[in-house]
Amino acid sequence: MPAASPPLLPLATWWWCLVLLLPPQPQALTQLQPDPNPEKASHAGQAFPHLSLDGSPLSHLLLDSRSGHLYVGAVNHLYHLSPDLQVLSSSQTGPKLDSAECLPPIVPKDCSTAHLTPNANKILLLEEGLASAGSEVGATSLIVCGTLFQGICEKRSLDNVSEVLYQSSNPVDTQYVAANDPRVSTVGVVLNQKGVGLMLVGRGYTSKGPSDIPPITTRRLAPSSSPARQAFSQDEELGKLVVGSYSEYNNYFISAHHHGDHVYFLFSRRDMWNRKEYRTYVSRLCAGDRSFYSYVEVLLECSGGYNLAQGAALAKHQGRPALFVAMAAGQASTPTATGRSALCVYGMSELDASLQRAQELCYTEGGRGRTGQEEAYIEYEVSSKCLRLPKDSLKKYPCGGEHTPSPIASAVPLSATPSLTRDTLLTAVTTTTEVGHTIALLGDKNGWLHKVFLQPDTTGTLYQSVLVDQDSPVNADLLLDQSGQNVYVLTDGKVSKVSVSQCEQQPDCQSCLSVRDPHCGWCVLEGRCSRRMECSREGQANHWLWSYQPANQPANQPANQPANQPANQPANQPANQCVTVQSLEPAIQSREEETQVSLVVALLPTLSEEEESLSCSFGTLAPQPAVVTGTTITCQSPLPELLPPSPPGSDHVSLRVSVMFRDVTICSSDIIFYDCRAVGRLNITSPCMACVGSVWPCIWCVLGGLCTHNNSSCPRQHTIHNSLEQQLEPRGADSCPFVWALQSSPLVPMGFLSPLTLLGRNLDGFQVEEQYTCVVVVVGEELKLNAILKKDPETKVTTFTCSVHQFQFTLKHLEYSAPIYLRRGFHRIDSAPDLRLQLYDCSVGQSDCSQCRAVSSGYGCVWCGGETPGCVYNLSCTSSPGPADTCPSPQITQIQPVSGPVEGGVLITIRGSNLGMQYQDIQGGVTVAGVNCLPQSHGYLISTRIVCELQPSKQETEGPVIVSVRDSEPGQSLQIFTYQDPQLTAIVPDKGPVSGGTSLTVQGTRLLTGQRKDLTAYVGQQPCYIVEEVNGTHLVCRTSPSNQTAELTVRVLFGKAERSVPGHVFHYMEDPVITAASPAESFYEGGRSIKVSGRSLYVVQQPMLTVWVEPKENTLVRRRRNNQLVFNSIVSKQERCTVVSSSEMNCLTPRVTPDTKVMGVWFELDNVKVSFERVAGKTFSYYPNPELLALNRDDPDTPYRFKPGGVIAVEGKDLTRAMTRGEVIARLGDQECEVKTLDSTHLYCEPPEKQPASLGSNQLPSLRVVMGNLNVDLGTVQYDTEGLSPVPLAAQVGLAAGAAVVVLVVLVIILMYRRRSKQALRDYKKVLVQLETLEINVGDQCRKEFTDLMTEMMDLSSDVGGPGIPLLDYKTYAERVFFPGQRGAPLSQDLDLPESRRQTVEQGLGQLNSLLNNKLFLIRFIHTLEAQQNFSQRDRGYVASLLTMALHDQLEYFTDVMKTLLGDLVQQYVTKNPKLMLRRTETVVEKMLTNWMSICLYSFLKEVAGEPLYMLYRAIKYQVDKGPVDAVTGKAKRTLNDSHLLREDIDYSSITLTVKSGVEVQPCPVKVLDTDTITQVKDKILDQIYKGAPFSQRPAADSLDLEWRSGQAGHLTLSDDDVTAVVQGRWKKLNTLQHYKVPDGATVALIPRSAVAMGIPQVYQTGEKMPMLEGEEGLRLWHLVKSNEEPEIPKHSSMRERERAKAIPEIYLTRLLSMKGTLQKFVDDVFIAILNTKRPPPIAVRFFFDFLDDMAEKHGIDDPETVHIWKTNSLPLRFWVNILKNPQFVFDVQVTDSVDAVLSVIAQTFIDSCTTSEHKVGRDSPVNKLLYAREIPRYKQLVERYYSDIHSAASGCYQEMNSTLTELSGSFASEMNSLVALHELYKYINKYYDQVIMSLEDDAAGQKLQLAYRLQQVAALVGNKVTDL
Repeated sequence: MPAASPPLLPLATWWWCLVLLLPPQPQALTQLQPDPNPEKASHAGQAFPHLSLDGSPLSHLLLDSRSGHLYVGAVNHLYHLSPDLQVLSSSQTGPKLDSAECLPPIVPKDCSTAHLTPNANKILLLEEGLASAGSEVGATSLIVCGTLFQGICEKRSLDNVSEVLYQSSNPVDTQYVAANDPRVSTVGVVLNQKGVGLMLVGRGYTSKGPSDIPPITTRRLAPSSSPARQAFSQDEELGKLVVGSYSEYNNYFISAHHHGDHVYFLFSRRDMWNRKEYRTYVSRLCAGDRSFYSYVEVLLECSGGYNLAQGAALAKHQGRPALFVAMAAGQASTPTATGRSALCVYGMSELDASLQRAQELCYTEGGRGRTGQEEAYIEYEVSSKCLRLPKDSLKKYPCGGEHTPSPIASAVPLSATPSLTRDTLLTAVTTTTEVGHTIALLGDKNGWLHKVFLQPDTTGTLYQSVLVDQDSPVNADLLLDQSGQNVYVLTDGKVSKVSVSQCEQQPDCQSCLSVRDPHCGWCVLEGRCSRRMECSREGQANHWLWSYQPANQPANQPANQPANQPANQPANQPANQCVTVQSLEPAIQSREEETQVSLVVALLPTLSEEEESLSCSFGTLAPQPAVVTGTTITCQSPLPELLPPSPPGSDHVSLRVSVMFRDVTICSSDIIFYDCRAVGRLNITSPCMACVGSVWPCIWCVLGGLCTHNNSSCPRQHTIHNSLEQQLEPRGADSCPFVWALQSSPLVPMGFLSPLTLLGRNLDGFQVEEQYTCVVVVVGEELKLNAILKKDPETKVTTFTCSVHQFQFTLKHLEYSAPIYLRRGFHRIDSAPDLRLQLYDCSVGQSDCSQCRAVSSGYGCVWCGGETPGCVYNLSCTSSPGPADTCPSPQITQIQPVSGPVEGGVLITIRGSNLGMQYQDIQGGVTVAGVNCLPQSHGYLISTRIVCELQPSKQETEGPVIVSVRDSEPGQSLQIFTYQDPQLTAIVPDKGPVSGGTSLTVQGTRLLTGQRKDLTAYVGQQPCYIVEEVNGTHLVCRTSPSNQTAELTVRVLFGKAERSVPGHVFHYMEDPVITAASPAESFYEGGRSIKVSGRSLYVVQQPMLTVWVEPKENTLVRRRRNNQLVFNSIVSKQERCTVVSSSEMNCLTPRVTPDTKVMGVWFELDNVKVSFERVAGKTFSYYPNPELLALNRDDPDTPYRFKPGGVIAVEGKDLTRAMTRGEVIARLGDQECEVKTLDSTHLYCEPPEKQPASLGSNQLPSLRVVMGNLNVDLGTVQYDTEGLSPVPLAAQVGLAAGAAVVVLVVLVIILMYRRRSKQALRDYKKVLVQLETLEINVGDQCRKEFTDLMTEMMDLSSDVGGPGIPLLDYKTYAERVFFPGQRGAPLSQDLDLPESRRQTVEQGLGQLNSLLNNKLFLIRFIHTLEAQQNFSQRDRGYVASLLTMALHDQLEYFTDVMKTLLGDLVQQYVTKNPKLMLRRTETVVEKMLTNWMSICLYSFLKEVAGEPLYMLYRAIKYQVDKGPVDAVTGKAKRTLNDSHLLREDIDYSSITLTVKSGVEVQPCPVKVLDTDTITQVKDKILDQIYKGAPFSQRPAADSLDLEWRSGQAGHLTLSDDDVTAVVQGRWKKLNTLQHYKVPDGATVALIPRSAVAMGIPQVYQTGEKMPMLEGEEGLRLWHLVKSNEEPEIPKHSSMRERERAKAIPEIYLTRLLSMKGTLQKFVDDVFIAILNTKRPPPIAVRFFFDFLDDMAEKHGIDDPETVHIWKTNSLPLRFWVNILKNPQFVFDVQVTDSVDAVLSVIAQTFIDSCTTSEHKVGRDSPVNKLLYAREIPRYKQLVERYYSDIHSAASGCYQEMNSTLTELSGSFASEMNSLVALHELYKYINKYYDQVIMSLEDDAAGQKLQLAYRLQQVAALVGNKVTDL
């Protein structure tokens, strides 16, 4: 923020308090965003005040320029803010009860669609007041318009927005101002015309509410009494822009401006004159033109394809008015903007000139330019045209008149080049001017504010971007405050006040100029970055410096970049710098003296007043006066004692010397104050040399040992000058006194007196003799020795002899380096840095004789024998026998390895002592098992280690290692080394994948030869990495990848010895491939078997199933290393898989814990890793373990009582979520309890008949259930024993004889009853088992059939996507849908007219086409036709399809008409039963809807639903053809339709025929049935030969003969009916292959039928619906069954027998189940493709469902079932069922009766799934419904979710729908034969001519448009009809 002056300081403080109290957003990010310009934007941080408001999105921001107050319009809210964003007043404007479809006032009972509706602000303007003289006196009220109540307006108080000054209580239609849709734009501008306040309003098109409101209207702001007018009304005397079809143009207004005498509107619309793309226009009106005679518009072009305006500002550039427009590139043919955007600037003078030229051409030249091209025309479908009025017409009538044409549009666009382009959508623009320069402020979609400096040629430089509100678009209302220093930015939820410039934030001149802000410059004498007007002396030279200052202009005159700027000097490149110090004298100075300092300064500003002066400041010291001479400034340096000390370790200090004006620093530089004394102190060993060799001009005082800057510091002393002084002597480091070497030996033994002598030079300078001392530094302690001086006069070398000393120190190593130097008195004499004594001790580190004698002879170390031998200094060895001349024999303590190959080549390591003093001592002296071993120099360690390379041996042998050291006795090892011959015998396994990873075991003998590191294994040339410890017989390695399959030898290298496995090779084979894996679920305990299918699975040695898991609560763990936070690592769980065969493998799922999350499941096949998800197509899921409850939950210790013959029921939970019946094992004791049934909550198992034995200590067996790794004991089971308790004998004896008889009778009865009961129970259980068995058999049959079907379909799937799907072209598709079952449809016809009439008729048809494009005519025409009694239902569908053809190139219009007609249809049904609407095709609009859906969903069929639908058709055909099909009745064994089920058990078998269809064609095997008729065989052969080919391109079966060929001469032509046919009574059976006894493998051929034979009519055609056919002699034909035969039932049989006889055929209904199970996957795929919401539903479906929702809402239908029925009737029943039942509408295929019967069942299932009624089935339900009883609820959920997802998705797809319809119109219009359609339509006009004419004449609107007259013209031209014309 700018620096606050004293009066503003409290305000500034309050601002910061406000910022702190607001929601946390303390700082905005300012950054550079990518820009095509070469400039770089600055980076800075900026804090600014902001205010969050309710009512998102905030829509309008208004500034009262007089008070500075702000007004914000939002959704349901209105705010009044102070300039500092304090809320002064507010008002809530909504929500309120309203509906866009109802006119205010809203009465709920009259408006069923009324609901609480938000009120979005659309217009927010100030009403200007007028004084009596007509001058403006300021704003008097606030004009507010919202979307409620058809966009009415009101006036509110400026001081309190909650106070309403004017509001219409009962608004009329002339007062509807703003758009009633928040998405539709509205703009306005206020004018004062002759004392009358007016508002011009631009409003976009809305689809709801009044449709007659023009795009631009004039509104009066105040009511008037004469004539009586209301405020905001649009009256007849006020102008408006009349538009023909506003929905076609679809204007979107951006802004409105009042400039000069004109009003300008900026908007985008569809260019109807040219390519119908959306483009941007500017229109102009005279401000006083109330009739809009002056309306003219011009197209704006912004180079680069930027065609949609987003925001605009009218301002000045270079002093001239200009329109600044933020433009965006639109998506193709839509009003939707992309992210690409630009700023374009249009001069108002050029804009006015373009508009005026269009006016002039349209007034005087008929709109034609000089070249004759049309440059101006009449727009908006207005019945006017450009004229040729007098040339001065525009001058006389600049604002037009009644006789001038309007509205005028220029065909010549006004072009501009983008000033700036962006990759983010720009949404707002405003400008500010700074000293004649233009700066544009641009807002974008992501909440950024961009600042752009515009050059005179309008090219822009982006210099800064500020983040105002993250990801919230900047509103187009971007307003500057009164001062122009701040801009108010409105985003979705906030108002922010952002500084235009940030000059005050830049602390210095460099940063001020580097931000490249045109507002900012450096105010030199004030020392701040400021705007020019804020700098008090900005007019004087070099007082205000600007970053854009050109090089050829003085710094006090910032100006625009000249047009002739050199190419190498860009306009935006800074040409000058800040005020800078060019030179400083002296730049270095001794800190011990004071002197004058001179600075030469560039761009030094001049001082205007005499009393003003500059000063110099050194560091933090007080400023001193400065003397200014031109550009030179002279100052006095500070006193030495005032200077700060030098930093530690440094010999100088650097101070900033600044030129000051008062307390402002103008410029500065650095001066160095050096310290010679510190130079000497910092170099300890050689202070003199450091002093005279320094970069500072220091000298050395020899006697004083002092480094100083001048001679006066060491008077009468010998001095040595700095090496920089070339003229003085002595100088440099060579002249310094210096001890440079030791004359005596530097080697000093410990414990002996040793003399020390030092050599020095240049010591003549010491005239006074002083004591010299030698100083030796040992371990930090100084040892001082007196020194005696001796000079050599010849060599001038001085010798210092130090007193003899015996050194005694404890050393850790052999020697210690001790520094030594010379001291004279207290001053150290320079010495060489490397002057050191080497103190040594022979006994340290020399453990044996060889090591001791290996020490260099200069040390004098010897091996001293005796009782305690050791290494000592030679003078110390006094004991007998004295120093040893030779060393003892070598001792060997270890050898490694102890074996090696006979070929040698491995390295042997020998350890011991006295193994020689040097490598040469043992060369040739090492043998291993009697074989020389070559020592390696790199491995030799003196005396202790020998490394030698083993040499070959002739045979396997063993022996010790012997080492000889020169002439000494050899040493021998105790360990024995063995030469071995390892052998490889076998490898396991012998194959593995090329990706490697196989654990290969190499078997052999003596494999542990040499060391582990000597062993390397190879498969061919690929390394095999040894992974385990090697033993004598086994070696395991892991194979590495190979680049190809191969058979390779396995080799093992033992050092250099190579062995291979004889007779064995390793096979690198193709990697295993996994194609399927299931199931995809397991429970936590694991152990579930996963069946894996694939190829080459046997190649893998160790297949694994790996599960990667991580803890659900993934905690952070702090590790000490690097103190970083890391996550717990993901762990894996593995289980080995079992390979069953090369194509099958079983894996058990690993156990995981419930507290972990599964991250992935993989198959690890050696080095091949395969994701389960990629194989199975879905992720693997783990579920909680199933719960099994104990058999006796109440008392677990009590056995469960079981009666033999029954089943045990186990209760549980989630038993089938990750388990199937076949995987569960139940054991009762030591025997199996056979699991019969498993569902989610129950398990039923059948135990053995006799009680099994227990496996445990308990006497009773327990029931254990095993599910994978889950093993649950459910308790013990006790069998109930059978038999009756006998009657006690005592009781029988005691009874009387009579009682005994009674008891006996009772017992007999009871016994019989119990036996019958038990028998019934056994029968019931047996039936249960039989049913279970039947279910299992059906399931097995389904699986088998499904497997066969999938095998067949795999071949088909490979073709899908290419020519495999024979999709019909659009024209054929449309013809079959529009005109089903009609041959010679209009799409295929040509206009059949005599040539003499063709031109006239075509002209008339063109006029008819124009009439049909009139919505009023078309709707009246349709209603008139439908009112005629003889206008049949077929006629309605035909007319609807003809209209679809005729209007196919205008689908938007067609859709609009259809919506209107549907609205009328809804109105009709609402009064009756709304649920019946669209149920049947009874009206024209219902067939129009069918056609519309077919057009819009063609691409969806083609891209999405086509493939699964075709696969379903092929699957049905394949399954049906696999079983017998009756050629006469069409009944089939394999079907879903019970009425088409072949119930009889037909004996048939499948045979394979070898078909020859040509000489050169390869014979083709075809599978057929021996019960097939000859025509059926031909059809199957053609299906195989022409697989994938369109049906229309293959020959017909009746055009070919089937010939059976046996041998060379045996040819027999087969036919359905010939003399060999079997006749039984009145029945003749069709011939089959069985009849001809054609064997399996027979060869047949299809040959063209001869012309004679072709003339014989075929008896029947396979697949056609035929009754019983009559033969030539009245015989009836049959194939498999005689259709009218039924089972004969005896007349006197019982009812039970009759029922049983009738039920026998029902046994075959299991075939339906089998067929259904086989086709289930394909049915599911089709339904899911249609009803899937994972991909966006087709736009047409979303659009139409939205329309139905709106209709229901409009008519108050709140019953969701009704809307559901409407949607079902319009899409599934009207379109999808039609496609499902008739795939020939989409594909070029033949649908036979048997296939059609199956499709009908599937289609009915789809219908049942779409109904809302509950799907109940019972014993009397049709079999077709029973089949899918379990699936229909699931399909219902799909349908409901589909409808729900579309309903809950964001609406507003109208624009997208229009774009799609436009695209469809252009894509397929050429396929439609519109002239034929129009001609066919005219036939209906001609048929009902009088009724149509009468209807048009009765309509008032039709009379205005002369529709009847135009139709009469059409009739005269087309029908040559005599009319009243």
